[in-house]
Amino acid sequence: MMKYLVGLILLLGLFSCEEENKLEEEIAQIPIDFQVDRFDVEFAKASAEELPRLKKEYPFLFPPRYADSLWIQQMNDTIQIELERETQKAFPDFKKEKEEITSLFQHFKYYFPQFKAPRVVTMISEVDYRNKVVATDSLLLISLDTYLGEDHQFYDGMQVYLRKNFRRGQLVNDIAFEYANQLIESPKGRSFLDQMIYYGKILYLKDKVLPKMSDADKMGYTDKELKWAQANEDQIWRYFIDRELIYETDSELRARFINLAPFSKFRLELDNESPPQIGQYIGWQIVRQFAQKNESITLKQLLTLDAERIFKEANFKPRKPE
Repeated sequence: MMKYLVGLILLLGLFSCEEENKLEEEIAQIPIDFQVDRFDVEFAKASAEELPRLKKEYPFLFPPRYADSLWIQQMNDTIQIELERETQKAFPDFKKEKEEITSLFQHFKYYFPQFKAPRVVTMISEVDYRNKVVATDSLLLISLDTYLGEDHQFYDGMQVYLRKNFRRGQLVNDIAFEYANQLIESPKGRSFLDQMIYYGKILYLKDKVLPKMSDADKMGYTDKELKWAQANEDQIWRYFIDRELIYETDSELRARFINLAPFSKFRLELDNESPPQIGQYIGWQIVRQFAQKNESITLKQLLTLDAERIFKEANFKPRKPE
């Protein structure tokens, strides 16, 4: 009997992999066409005489309240020139990134047929890490100077938890987050559960549109941080339940377990060992278990469901320590 069950499980696993491969092949055939403009390169090479042309081609990057003299001054600024040099060294071309963005857009188009690929513009933002990626319906701005590698000299003095994701491998992940954030309605409720499920939906959407990306990269974790979260999943969940935090509306919980920080704040000795945003991670596992138990519900439908339904029907069971 045991041999039969093992064989059945293996057979189902192979069937599932085959179905996933067929789906990925289908998505890879979706036509996607978009323009990539290296504004960072053009601005670096431009002279004062070419400023009118740049302003005409990129009006959204030149607020009218600023005089031309400011942009000419920036063209000759030593820090700006160094940023341009280092960015072009890291991104001499954008071929690999365009391939990854194309695949991401194909996946969005598959799940959301109304999706239209935007114009993509790369730029330098003086390491504005709070706006690494800015996305609208027709435009995607990418600040390449925020993806030079966590050990780059430009990031000296920044906290490790911030600069660990200043690497090119996070670029497409940040783009996925921006579009997911627009597709998923902000939580109407104020509870900790509402916040966990909201970010859980975003991460589950990443599962679908970034199928080759590791779970660690989707979370912005190191491999060590992901292993910690997985190994302690049961204890984390017990902590939330025992302290009756699930339906708590205290805004402090967002700062402790949802927002980006050096670590999650359980107010225990293990805090320094924990990765940040553990509430997002748990919300992700809840949404995943709900999806596994409700395969007839489409991705678009799942993203509109309220947190309470997802939580109850998931009947979440955290993984046990091995």
